[in-house]
Amino acid sequence: MKTWNFGIIGCGTVADFHIQAIRDIEGARLACVSSRSEAKAKEVAHRENCAWTADYRDLIGRPDIDIVCVTTSSGSHAAIGLDVLKAGKHLVLEKPIAMNERDAAKLVQAARECGKQLSVISQRRFEAQHQAVKRVLDEGALGKLLLAEISLPFYRTQAYYDSADWRGTLAEDGGALMNQGIHSLDLLLWFAGEVRTVFGQLATQTHEMEAEDLGLAIVQFKSGAFGTIMASTSIQPGFAASIQLYGERGTIKLEGSSIVHWSVPGWKEPSAIHSASYGGVTDPRSIVSDFHQSQLIDVISSIETGTQPLITGEDGLRAVQLVEMIYKSAAEGVQLRVGADAGEENAND
Repeated sequence: MKTWNFGIIGCGTVADFHIQAIRDIEGARLACVSSRSEAKAKEVAHRENCAWTADYRDLIGRPDIDIVCVTTSSGSHAAIGLDVLKAGKHLVLEKPIAMNERDAAKLVQAARECGKQLSVISQRRFEAQHQAVKRVLDEGALGKLLLAEISLPFYRTQAYYDSADWRGTLAEDGGALMNQGIHSLDLLLWFAGEVRTVFGQLATQTHEMEAEDLGLAIVQFKSGAFGTIMASTSIQPGFAASIQLYGERGTIKLEGSSIVHWSVPGWKEPSAIHSASYGGVTDPRSIVSDFHQSQLIDVISSIETGTQPLITGEDGLRAVQLVEMIYKSAAEGVQLRVGADAGEENAND
């Protein structure tokens, strides 16, 4: 069996989830880590018994590296990701794929041209309750989807945003939508499909930062269903994210990692689901690596079989596009249309 050699660019907190995931995958090996901090790179390499470098270009130039995980600050994802793909490596990018639609599209195009897999970390798709919901929706058991709601009432201290000069900036980090809310947005798009129209509102209410700590939107999907979005880092003491799906035949409500309501004709509520404890409400480090592991296994399988991974670059692009449209709608105070004909219609509003 082939051993898949991983490299990790970025040795911060998020990298630890990738390292643990790789450590527990049979047939996977962490070959090299990179950090701008030589001391940090040495520390991680010593702990994991792997090579290190302070220049990620040395890492992506190694012939033994097959897959590279980029776990740097969000604003650097696009530039580093493009270098990884051009070096001929498969790429796993932490969320978000990029800070804007333009850069996200460049990554997607580069992966196609290089013939390499590109996957964006959206590990919550692998949680058992979300897998069960997706099966129900794909089977049409809820009937026509009427309304999908996501709510992410998280809390972050001012000290969190003060911990690095890039935190809370639009160019390097984003706010509650792009940073914390992107996982819920990915699930919303996975469950309900592509978006047709967006009306957004933003506010920075309790923090000193450039980006929003409250993002709201009403959307309509191409299916005709409606959706509501709320993401915040100002809600004390902080609560688990929730998703409500209302169909013409039934309803599913999720909170954190739990199913809190299930009325689906012909489908019993899943009873054998034991998803890991939900985390990240107040501390971004309080999550488990189980589902990062599931996603990395999926990426390896997609490379071996020549198929698409569960979460593609295009998925990451759509999530960023939605955030960007919420920002644009909020700035202009109008509802915007998403899609090929959006420019002409929005210009006529």
